[in-house]
Amino acid sequence: MLSSAIFLRMPSDLQMTDEQFFEFCQVNRDLRIERDKFGEISIMPPTGSETGNRNFNVALQLGIWSEQNETGICFDSSTGFKLSTGADRSPDASWMKLERWNALSSEQQQRFAPICPDFVVELRSSSDNLQPLKDKMEEYMREPGIQLGWLIDRKHRKVYIYRPGMSEECLDNPVTVSGESVLPGFVLNMSKVW
Repeated sequence: MLSSAIFLRMPSDLQMTDEQFFEFCQVNRDLRIERDKFGEISIMPPTGSETGNRNFNVALQLGIWSEQNETGICFDSSTGFKLSTGADRSPDASWMKLERWNALSSEQQQRFAPICPDFVVELRSSSDNLQPLKDKMEEYMREPGIQLGWLIDRKHRKVYIYRPGMSEECLDNPVTVSGESVLPGFVLNMSKVW
């Protein structure tokens, strides 16, 4: 079993099309696979049980809020999105306004939707290096439509907040984290995450 991510660099003449990459991910459903804007593929191992539970708690709290709010939809960590850079990313949890989702064709919704969610969350596993996750958050912040991102570092009990065009903000051991005006009324209870 994998204990850390594997990175595959493909020769330029062997680059997969979007359709081929989607199929590659489908036949390897047990793995979490992403592709950066240069075509480098990262294969990440399944999370440990504790991290999986904490990620579920983040997604559950977001999902309950979303069901009550009814202005958007949530996605779990198995959802891929095709970013404008060409990268294919799967945030640990995400949310998108309904009007943006409904503007996509049925075919686009069935595959890796060519859109970045309004809100993304990445949860650092104990084996994850922090800088690649920060780089991924910065990548999201350059995408059209993104409004807010959280990088949750359980190891150091920090939450890094990202907003487009603004500097990263770091909260040290917060009890809660607010969804601000992007997710009005959503407050993540960190006791379920730490």
